[in-house]
Amino acid sequence: MGTANVLAHELGLPFSPKTVAAALAFGRTSTLWPGQTHGPDGVRLFVQMLGVGFDAHVVHHLSSGLKKSFGKGAYAMQSVRELARYKFPIIRMRIDQTETEAGSVIISKGRLYGGRFRLAADAVPSEPGFSVILFDRVGPFAAAMYGAALPFNLLVGAAGVRHIRARRIDFLQNFAIPAQTDGDRAGFAPWWVCDAQWPIQVVTG
Repeated sequence: MGTANVLAHELGLPFSPKTVAAALAFGRTSTLWPGQTHGPDGVRLFVQMLGVGFDAHVVHHLSSGLKKSFGKGAYAMQSVRELARYKFPIIRMRIDQTETEAGSVIISKGRLYGGRFRLAADAVPSEPGFSVILFDRVGPFAAAMYGAALPFNLLVGAAGVRHIRARRIDFLQNFAIPAQTDGDRAGFAPWWVCDAQWPIQVVTG
């Protein structure tokens, strides 16, 4: 039912009604270890990714009507619109015990982003921990280049993109930067991100 169905692609979930019914009937499951955000609005779980920065800004301004009309293409259209509007502030954070900064950050449980596009090759959804993807270059041109590289699966190893494995991420800036979890608005950057206390079981068929 999602726009991009990233988690379904990540776990190889079936899509046709017949295979979904068979999956529910047989009840075979896979383990998924969610992430957990802690912020001024309380605790929030996410199963695929948390984005802070430009991609979250796009999600915050994307209308449901545009998504209904253009599906996944709506995100690309809205991204082009927001390139001139977003201010691209520097995001300061502490990843485990190391302080760093970036223009945007995606904290991922899975390998995929935006559908079937590869973003975090080292991600293991069934285990604790995160793949943290840091986008060091800032500004409209850099964001456009990152966006153009995504459909060609070129972000893994791209210049200006760092990949770090981590267990906890603290956001240190004292001003609001938009956040999204699993492709939905999630207010602003949380105080910190860690693993959920327990894994969950997902019916996969």
